[in-house]
Amino acid sequence: FKNNKPLLNMKLFSISLLAFLVAFSYGCSSNLGSSVNEPFSGRSYMSNARYFKATDKGVSHNENVSSSKADMEAHKALAQQVSTSIQVVADNYMQDIQGEHVNEAVEVFKNLTREITNTTIVDLRQTGSKKYIQDDGKYAVYVAYEIKKAAMFRFLKKMAKAETQIAPLVRTQVIRMCDDEISRLEE
Repeated sequence: FKNNKPLLNMKLFSISLLAFLVAFSYGCSSNLGSSVNEPFSGRSYMSNARYFKATDKGVSHNENVSSSKADMEAHKALAQQVSTSIQVVADNYMQDIQGEHVNEAVEVFKNLTREITNTTIVDLRQTGSKKYIQDDGKYAVYVAYEIKKAAMFRFLKKMAKAETQIAPLVRTQVIRMCDDEISRLEE
């Protein structure tokens, strides 16, 4: 019976240690709540060197309204990314090229970008859509979109060529900005 005492002590120690760890883990839980794993999250749904990508969700009691909200928010996120990228390209162009019409060309370039983001974005592809009904009866719609960066700059170039209100030299500079960026993206 004496030989079992160390074994009994070991079992009591193990049970005590387990109880302490369980109690400690509950005491250290976050006050932020539980982590939620939403659809279309992760690296494959984030913008990269070749694609602008955006995901978002819409929630409403009306199924169509929730879909529209999700689409609108995802488009807005894409437009912000495009706008930021255009700003960087324009700033880099201004630093590299000097000339009388450069400022005007950059302004036209930015205005064309605003027009793109306010209209239907060409070559935009929906890469995913999921619809859920929540416990409270609301619909939650998740969407994911992407557009190739080079396609966006090709569209800008096409718009610049078609724009009749800008001076020929300014048009040439805008087209050159687009061509430079397309070349860089397709390397």
